Amino acid sequence: MIKTSLPPPPAAPAPNYMTPEGYARLKRELLHLLDVERPELVKVVSWAASNGDRSENGDYLYGKKRLREIDRRIHYLNKRLDKPEVVDPATRGETDQIFFGATVNYIDGSGAEHTVTIVGVDEVDTARGHVSWISPIARALLKRRAGDSLKLVTPGGVEEIEITGVRYINTSTSDGAPAPERAAKKLDKA
Repeated sequence: MIKTSLPPPPAAPAPNYMTPEGYARLKRELLHLLDVERPELVKVVSWAASNGDRSENGDYLYGKKRLREIDRRIHYLNKRLDKPEVVDPATRGETDQIFFGATVNYIDGSGAEHTVTIVGVDEVDTARGHVSWISPIARALLKRRAGDSLKLVTPGGVEEIEITGVRYINTSTSDGAPAPERAAKKLDKA
């Protein structure tokens, strides 16, 4: 009897989690590219093409290159917005457990305080403290609670961190303006 080994089934793609704010930002970018940038560029390329020799026409060559870049970005945004899992952190309610959308305060081994917000892959902004839900720090924090201590493996070695606070912030209101914090839970140090 001949045994054949079938390859394992392909892994399911990771869910495309994003906050309502992140979804709205990507949607605005897509609409801006489709309704403003691309039509303007098509006019420029069309005008440049009507000028004759295209091989030495900078407006035409640059315009075609930029048009390909815009089309590539539109394709990417369409794929990201095709099946998003929009998770509103404000609906989480009052909890001190860390899930997607949580803003977490922690103290590292050197005593420095840090604040990170766990967001979708397309929303990462380290300058604002927004980290992807698949990043090492977020994966270490997920499902932990305020007051927990944990070990985080970093390129510099293993670091002990202590979670000092967890809160969920309502990032937008019905008119799209930022809203005040909703449920907040902070660990009091005595």
